[in-house]
Amino acid sequence: MDYKIVFSDIDGTVLTSDHHVLPRTAAAIRQIVAKGVPFALVSARMPEAIAPIVEEIGGRTAVISYNGALVITPDGTEIHDERMTRAHTEAVLHRVAAQYPAASMSYYAGHTWYVRHRDDPEVCREEGITTVTSVTADFAALTAAGVLPNKLFAMGAPALIERMERELSEVFPELSVMRSLPHLLEIIERSVSKAAGIEVLLEHYGIDRTEALAFGDNYNDVSMLRYVGHGVAMGNAPKEVKGIAASVTEANDADGIYHFLKKIDMVD
Repeated sequence: MDYKIVFSDIDGTVLTSDHHVLPRTAAAIRQIVAKGVPFALVSARMPEAIAPIVEEIGGRTAVISYNGALVITPDGTEIHDERMTRAHTEAVLHRVAAQYPAASMSYYAGHTWYVRHRDDPEVCREEGITTVTSVTADFAALTAAGVLPNKLFAMGAPALIERMERELSEVFPELSVMRSLPHLLEIIERSVSKAAGIEVLLEHYGIDRTEALAFGDNYNDVSMLRYVGHGVAMGNAPKEVKGIAASVTEANDADGIYHFLKKIDMVD
């Protein structure tokens, strides 16, 4: 089948383990875009943390950020921006402060990453990986001013993050609470998902979901892989993710995206 749009997760999928895009994968993406097939990066990251990857690829791509909460077309137009409610934001922050004081919390709102302390080791590590500079702020003041987050984000020891995921999911069933890595926890409105973000972009382009191809490697990609016409798991994906995908390709460190696009004759 000739797919009319391609979606890809970022970490562990289009990026290698050392956080780069392999030349053949970048060239394959540029080739399909040149043919008029839109390509979209789909991630829990904020837009500014995705921009360097777009630059490394060297082509125009759409961006689905915050796991689907913020959708941006290749020309920079924001066509969807979903925020957490004030009640949910305040309740989560209060609970975390009381029950998990060791967690490092971040407050992502639009194009700004807010933190309480920029010298926090977890913040410094995340800045190094994403190349985004955080901004110090009082979270309560942001909420009171109506600057609501697209997502709240916790960083910490894997055991702490695992416990937070389990316990916060029970306390806040109306929210989506999910680990993106063993030391990272994403908290967003339950209505937000990669599949929902993809639906917005498909409607923008007038493309049916059966005509869409998507690549992913982790549990937060499952909704996306199930939603599109053909979901492809990377070779480095967990067994459970591979089990729900229509196909499995090579690992992210072995040009998995390029090899699959070549296999189905979308690239030379």
